[in-house]
Amino acid sequence: MADDITFDDFLKVDIRVGHVIRAEPYPEARKPAIKMWIDFGAEIGEKKTSAQITAHYTPDSLTGRQVVAVVNFPARQIGRFMSEVLVLGLSDGDGEIVLLRPDRDVPVGERMH
Repeated sequence: MADDITFDDFLKVDIRVGHVIRAEPYPEARKPAIKMWIDFGAEIGEKKTSAQITAHYTPDSLTGRQVVAVVNFPARQIGRFMSEVLVLGLSDGDGEIVLLRPDRDVPVGERMH
């Protein structure tokens, strides 16, 4: 378990729901990955990211899907691609990533409480 944080620490992490508007393979990545362009609504706009999620997802299966991401980390260079958000997931029994998403559609840009 990680160290305890305060509620104010938690509020600093801006976690939002977005809608994947485009996804494509990222063959140049060190490990197999997928690039995604995600719409977070009018306040945040479109952001891009890459994720090592090829065990369970294809680009086609991601397009149109809602995902949950941290939107206030600094951008990070991943190979030749600039990742602007961190899409959240959990490891399955084999250590492969399963993406988090709401169990019902919610408005894009909605912040996690």
